[in-house]
Amino acid sequence: MKLSAREVAVFGMLGAAMYASKLLMEFLPNVHLLGVFTIAVTIVYRKKALYPIYIYVLINGLFAGFSLWWMPYLYMWTVLWGAVMLLPRQMPPKVRPLVYMAVCAGHGFLFGTLYAPAQALLFGLDLRGTIAWIVAGLPWDVLHGISNFFCGALILPLVSVLRLADRNARGG
Repeated sequence: MKLSAREVAVFGMLGAAMYASKLLMEFLPNVHLLGVFTIAVTIVYRKKALYPIYIYVLINGLFAGFSLWWMPYLYMWTVLWGAVMLLPRQMPPKVRPLVYMAVCAGHGFLFGTLYAPAQALLFGLDLRGTIAWIVAGLPWDVLHGISNFFCGALILPLVSVLRLADRNARGG
């Protein structure tokens, strides 16, 4: 996956935009546009979407600290990327927005469950402790999933902007 200089610049800016969007929305707990960005860049850039995703993860670690909470981020966003990669590329236009919104919401609803294996390994939780950790976070995951669903309405507009910018940068 060789990158052009333009792609390096674009992916760097997208990773930074993901981080900036997170900072701008931190006053709302578990409400952010990271799922929107992850899905949109995956739709547009496919495998290369991992670059802006992991630039975001790296920036997040640089500014917030490479602490234990950060370690699950090394796989959390890849799960969403992988789910989008498995979706059919040609979906009926009426179905497409709802599918992307549902996938975005699903990632939010499952965030604590996806985070749990790292918690279990890092803190020595047994199955019972892991389940208790997941259950304790369910109210936050519900908020996360609901907000991701509604924020997911921005996925296709962002896809359109990214494709338009890509076409303009290529001169056509």
